[in-house]
Amino acid sequence: MRLKKRLTPFTDPLPIPKTLKPVSRNSRFTFYIVRMIERFQKLHRDLPPTRIWGYEGQYPGPTIEVKRNEPVRILWLNQLPKRHLLPVDKTIHGARRTPEVRTVVHAHGVVSPPDSDGHPDAWFTRGFRQTGPFFQRKIYRYPNNQRAATLWYHDHALGITRLNVYAGLAGFYLVRDKNEMSLNLPKGKFEIPLVIQDRSFNRDGSLFYPRRPETTFRRLPDPSIVPEFFGDTNLVNGKVWPFLNVEPRKYRFRLLNGSNSRFYTLRLSSGQPFILIGTDGGFIQRPARIRTLTLAPAERADVILDFSRFKGKTVTMINSAPAPFPDGTPAPPRTTGLVMQFRVKKPLSFKDTSSIPERLGTIPPTPLSRVQKVRNLSLVESTDRFGRLLLLLQNKRWDDPITTKPRQGSLELWQLINTTEDTHPIHLHEVHFRILNRQPFDVNHFRRTGKLRFTGSPVPPSPGERGLKDTVRAHPGQVTRIIPHFGLTPFTGEFVWHCHILEHEDWEMMRPYLIVRR
Repeated sequence: MRLKKRLTPFTDPLPIPKTLKPVSRNSRFTFYIVRMIERFQKLHRDLPPTRIWGYEGQYPGPTIEVKRNEPVRILWLNQLPKRHLLPVDKTIHGARRTPEVRTVVHAHGVVSPPDSDGHPDAWFTRGFRQTGPFFQRKIYRYPNNQRAATLWYHDHALGITRLNVYAGLAGFYLVRDKNEMSLNLPKGKFEIPLVIQDRSFNRDGSLFYPRRPETTFRRLPDPSIVPEFFGDTNLVNGKVWPFLNVEPRKYRFRLLNGSNSRFYTLRLSSGQPFILIGTDGGFIQRPARIRTLTLAPAERADVILDFSRFKGKTVTMINSAPAPFPDGTPAPPRTTGLVMQFRVKKPLSFKDTSSIPERLGTIPPTPLSRVQKVRNLSLVESTDRFGRLLLLLQNKRWDDPITTKPRQGSLELWQLINTTEDTHPIHLHEVHFRILNRQPFDVNHFRRTGKLRFTGSPVPPSPGERGLKDTVRAHPGQVTRIIPHFGLTPFTGEFVWHCHILEHEDWEMMRPYLIVRR
């Protein structure tokens, strides 16, 4: 039975994920083994232990930390039960006539060969029984030939990604380089990753996830996928509304929105700014001071918070994003409007000599003059045979033939044409991109004619979006223009792009694309 009582916020200290140690390291590569294990974990003081699935039995999983150009190989082992702990809809793609528990790991933002990207069809079961259509290497290869950045890894199995990630299968993957090490940023215990997620619970402490949509106008399968899921509590690093005791000094926080569907618009009760230093693909060129920070599912932000003027104070991180985003119900201020608390009550252990540099790094250029192809890619809304909401890319389903085939080494301009009522976080595997701008258009005219008629001027990206990205918010009634850089990957082959609202991704809002040789 679902938990109705509101849990008391700020009763548990923030856990900090441990850094995973490699099994071995030699001149050719660093080797890790990571197991997916079912465990019981205490997520709040007043909850019984919750059954979760975690990498190395931890929710969130341990942080994997690598150096630029350090070849890494990981053996991902599925040691999960044969039955899922959450309701599996077997009417959707990927879940029909397949084992109930399947996994495949996507290192999100990592540039890797296609057989190590975590293709949704390349799933495997306990003991690595592979029955999908793809041959999948047991050991994944990550060359890490990319800039320092806050990346993450999570499950990506076709048709059950939403359930596997909700069960706990996610963790941080950090790439470091010489440029980062040369900057005098807060480090060590003053650098902390924060994954923010929403969850709901049953009275026995187990995770609540709906068996079917609330609508009853059609006869639906049971279980049935839901259009989106929004929990009634926020967790940070696997704790419900935690607190962190901090010193009056600068801290570096790696923020990740790891929720299924919920967006976060974050601010601090003290009024102090987030000092943004990095986005999905690493450092921006110069720090940006912003009062609010919006993160869609899968987006990351690398920020500095300076508590030096708040000795003895308590600072609360607050969320004001509506659900669904952008025109849904505002976040209730006593529940999902709360995220976590910083208590500036620890004495200064030693003088803070860290600094915020005026310049952080150089971003690879993406000039429009070098764009070789413009693609118009529509986001459309439909219904399936049961009357359920069905969201599609280019009005095509997952199994339709591949139509997007960029050339390796090229720059393209993708125009994401959102005809739906929601903002969709669109994620491209394998490549990073720059956001060019967004422009409103006449949706009804486009639906009738297939042609764009703009109703306003282009708007540049917000200060929090001006670095390299792998996930972009495509707002309703707007064309979102991005410039993917297919010259930043040495690999060709099949990858995917999709909405990172996991319920949308699992129900057809995902398409394969093919990087072909020049």
